[in-house]
Amino acid sequence: FNVTGVFMKNWDIKDETGFCKIEEDYEDAQWVCKKLEIPLVEVNFVKEYWHNIFWYVCECFYLTEQYENGYTPNPDIMCNKYIKFDYFFNFARTKLQADAIATGHYVRSSFGPYLEYFKPDTNVSLLQAIDQKKDQTFFLCQTPQQALRYSMFPLGGYLKEDVKRIAQEAGLDKVVSKKESTGICFVGKRNFQNFISEYILDKPGDFVNLDDGQVLGKHRGFHHWTVGQNIRVEGLPAPYYVYKKDVDTNNIIVVKGTHHPALYSDFIITKNPNWISSEPEFNSFTRILNCNFRFQHRDPLVPCTVHKNLTNQLIIHLSQQLRALTEGQFAVLYNGEECLGSAIISFRGPSYYSLKQEVKMDHQQNDEIRKQVA
Repeated sequence: FNVTGVFMKNWDIKDETGFCKIEEDYEDAQWVCKKLEIPLVEVNFVKEYWHNIFWYVCECFYLTEQYENGYTPNPDIMCNKYIKFDYFFNFARTKLQADAIATGHYVRSSFGPYLEYFKPDTNVSLLQAIDQKKDQTFFLCQTPQQALRYSMFPLGGYLKEDVKRIAQEAGLDKVVSKKESTGICFVGKRNFQNFISEYILDKPGDFVNLDDGQVLGKHRGFHHWTVGQNIRVEGLPAPYYVYKKDVDTNNIIVVKGTHHPALYSDFIITKNPNWISSEPEFNSFTRILNCNFRFQHRDPLVPCTVHKNLTNQLIIHLSQQLRALTEGQFAVLYNGEECLGSAIISFRGPSYYSLKQEVKMDHQQNDEIRKQVA
């Protein structure tokens, strides 16, 4: 292949310490491209990121407005959809006249890692990576079909340790030793509460105990909290966790204990489904699809039944209760190793508390929840 490296600049504001990591990343990109003897092009998508990810998605506020309304969105998924696989993809194809793009995502394509099985009249499928611990299909669940058809994913067939070994053998020790990137897509790892407060005004309210209505403390605003999070108010005799955000009163309703039944449900409704390859085949009579579900990146897949109603909403019944299902997050659906697509969770069904049902879980679920609330 004739390869050109592209460095995307999508954020230009220093973090709370006054440090702008993008400058360091660009220096690393220059070093790698020089080492590989390939050209490097820099492209600026700051304006596009600001308007499409941070402020607007589909002509409405996505990140900030949804945080103000009590939703908890996933900007990383939308960043892939609108920046990497839209603006960057079109830049590469039109400005650079590239035949395809290649990214470092740990996913696989049914067209093969280098599009060797490409078929012009066939849709491509998005498949889970060989390295299940690093699989990133969750984050590409909204990626457009047209972009996926011309995208290479060379890392999807390797374990992470093998990728590091190959990079070391190529003399790229400098970047192999770097810590993995975390935090908001392109914004980076930073104090999220301080960061989001720069763009959303605090609107204080009370933490209210669901069980007895007692006020347990004050919060600075909905945007600082998400469902299932430990509120960590000093002086309380036990940990309390966010159950829901009451937009009418501006109160955050909390419950005592990690396994309070109010935090668990097994039913959601979603809107605006995005099917990656094509819409899967629902039962013609029942309009039901049997598949697997997750709403957080590293959660185990859970069997579910999906019913599609006449307004294109997906009504999803899970085979087991899940903790902290959250409106605004994505329900990502799988069939075997294929990521079918995703839809935004618009309604969380009744909790086990309201249904007066007992929460039952195995040791694996218990371990996963400990990781979530740690």
